[in-house]
Amino acid sequence: MTLSIQSKNFRQNEMIPARYTCDGRDISPPLAWSGIPDEAKSLALIVDDPDAPDPAAPKMTWVHWVLYNIPVWAQGLEENIAAASLPTGTKEGINDWGRKGYGGPCPPIGKHRYFFKLYALDTVLADLQKATKVEVEQAFKGRILAKAQLVGTYERSL
Repeated sequence: MTLSIQSKNFRQNEMIPARYTCDGRDISPPLAWSGIPDEAKSLALIVDDPDAPDPAAPKMTWVHWVLYNIPVWAQGLEENIAAASLPTGTKEGINDWGRKGYGGPCPPIGKHRYFFKLYALDTVLADLQKATKVEVEQAFKGRILAKAQLVGTYERSL
């Protein structure tokens, strides 16, 4: 079985519903996954936008959500999940707004792509405190057993 990640509210390469963006409630979408390798010890989830600020001339990847040490028994995350409701042991990193938690799409111009990347790791990471995406990725470098991604898009109707 291959690692996979999906949302019941949008499909691969489809538009993310506005309620998960700055134009709506800015809440996290429901996510589900399957196919976790038997030897996996934890999961990590990184949501980012490589099209920032302008998809015609991207200059950076904007980080929307960083989670790590998600237990392998977790089968996903519910919509609008609060930090206190994350699966036991899950740690939150810092997004590019400088805070923990989910920050939804809010592109200043054009149609952006949002990558929901799930990693199955052969280890449980140390508590990295206020870790950024880069620090979490450095910590799990060489420890990835499998990777899956769901890509959603969003364009504001200003």
